[in-house]
Amino acid sequence: MAVTTGTQLVKETTRVLGPGQTPGGIDDTVNTPVLSGKTPMWWWIGFGISAALLGLYLVSVVHLVTTGIGIFGNNQPVAWAMPIINFVWWIGIGHAGTLISAALLLFRQPWRTSINRFAEAMTIFAVVCAGLYPILHLGRPWVFYWLLPYPNTFGMFPQFRSPLAWDLFAISAYATVSLVFWYIGLIPDLATLRDSARSRFQKLLYGVLSLGWTGSARSWGRYMRAYLLLAALSFPLVLSVHSTIAMDFAVSQLPGWNNTIMPPYFVAGAVFAGFAMVLILAIPLRRAFHLRNVITMRHLDNAAKLLLGTGMIVVYGYGIELFMAWYSGVEFEVFMAYNRVFGADHGWAFWLLIMCNLVAIQPLWFRSVRQNPIALFAISVIVSIGMWLERYVIIVVSLTKDFLLSSWFNYIPTFWDWALFAGSFGLFGTLFFLFIRLLPSVATSEMKEMVHHDAHHGSDHYETIRDSYYGEEGRA
Repeated sequence: MAVTTGTQLVKETTRVLGPGQTPGGIDDTVNTPVLSGKTPMWWWIGFGISAALLGLYLVSVVHLVTTGIGIFGNNQPVAWAMPIINFVWWIGIGHAGTLISAALLLFRQPWRTSINRFAEAMTIFAVVCAGLYPILHLGRPWVFYWLLPYPNTFGMFPQFRSPLAWDLFAISAYATVSLVFWYIGLIPDLATLRDSARSRFQKLLYGVLSLGWTGSARSWGRYMRAYLLLAALSFPLVLSVHSTIAMDFAVSQLPGWNNTIMPPYFVAGAVFAGFAMVLILAIPLRRAFHLRNVITMRHLDNAAKLLLGTGMIVVYGYGIELFMAWYSGVEFEVFMAYNRVFGADHGWAFWLLIMCNLVAIQPLWFRSVRQNPIALFAISVIVSIGMWLERYVIIVVSLTKDFLLSSWFNYIPTFWDWALFAGSFGLFGTLFFLFIRLLPSVATSEMKEMVHHDAHHGSDHYETIRDSYYGEEGRA
């Protein structure tokens, strides 16, 4: 009976690839479920649940359009409520995919290759869910195109001092660049699927999507240049998009919103929520598709470390926000902070988010927890709940008690608020299940490149792998 030593255990938990991986084995692991004519039962169950929630989403949207936004619990002064809470939450989730794919590519981190593909897809689907909320919140969603600066018969242009216009340009730019970046990375893998496809439909589908990819040295050189340029373009968007969302609040005069800490605070919170969703998706995907040798413990460990790091930044932001309210000496700011923490109506939300975003992540200081998939999954779900509560506290609790006593009014979400939110999970889940069924969830071309360097340089020489993989064009 073989005995695993401590050195071997550490080596296994720090590998980017599992032992004994080959290019053919990577293709068999990742591409066979895509090309197979048999769809596993777990996929049908997950897709069915998502489709049912998507049906609820469509019913909610139809009822909203035909009846009006009065079906929501929005009131005066809480004009921004569940739709904007969910908008900020979904757009935050969409940040981790671009961060993993673009930032880690630019920083030459080899562990990104196993999780960047589905993280990028997560970004696109989350942005779709987020982008629909401001449109549905308009009251007249069918004229949302008035926000675009096009020459119209009225001679009017959008009010560029409006946060709504900022959101339009920020989200559309982020969605476009993320979609192109995701698709460019898919092209070599689509060509592999085209060459391995058995049915005529699959050959036609993947042949069209692969854009005539030949795999020549010139193609690879141009591909790497385009990929790196898009990564360099995408990385600043991680900072700019959620900073723009934060400015929606920071430019106001409302206590609790007009705070200069908002942009970096929102960016850290977005990355925090995004990495939680990456783990929520990666852990079941790793088990369902038998990807333990592709998504290794090192990936889970690194993602957990980033979750812990960004979580502590977010908690620091909570403390600074309360400190600045006290230090300002402004009675409205002091009351806002007191109401958030000890308010009779919504004080529970603040303490619950502290439990979710501070207390729940403390076990991640221990390696045994960071490398326990079940514990990581549970912590990530708790963090996602906590980040939603954070948006609830920022938006609803700040609005319920304004400057004037005559403006004070409580907020209670309605059934349709919750139905639209639950339905957005159906939209996200339906898109994600279709993605993992029709496209490779792991970047096989990048993984096979790492297998090649792993075989030639040894599994411990990650610096050599990085330099070889991301080096000059001739080596790319």
